[in-house]
Amino acid sequence: MKFISDIHDAIFHSLKSWAEQSTGNWNMLIGSGFILLLVGVILTCVFQKKIGKTDERTMQIALKSALIMLCVIILCDIIFPKDYMWQIFFLFKYSLTFLASGIYLAVRYKKDFFN
Repeated sequence: MKFISDIHDAIFHSLKSWAEQSTGNWNMLIGSGFILLLVGVILTCVFQKKIGKTDERTMQIALKSALIMLCVIILCDIIFPKDYMWQIFFLFKYSLTFLASGIYLAVRYKKDFFN
């Protein structure tokens, strides 16, 4: 357990110290989070639209996408610290969630429609 705590501290405390060095670093962290969120939401919406209307096949794809989103949210809640920079990690949690869902939908769309 101490090993996991040391890795957690090494990663997130170094990120915290880097972000607090200047406002430019802080803004870069927020900007990259919003860009990831925007890309993830657009990717998810585009491929949900491309997959088509709800039927037996697409319902399974949508449910699997929602399951991936839930798993990423739970994983991020376990990994990200909650005592500092929680707003930034909240942004990155949902950015990674939509990005993972969008990537799954893109891979599934390519597999179903281009093979």
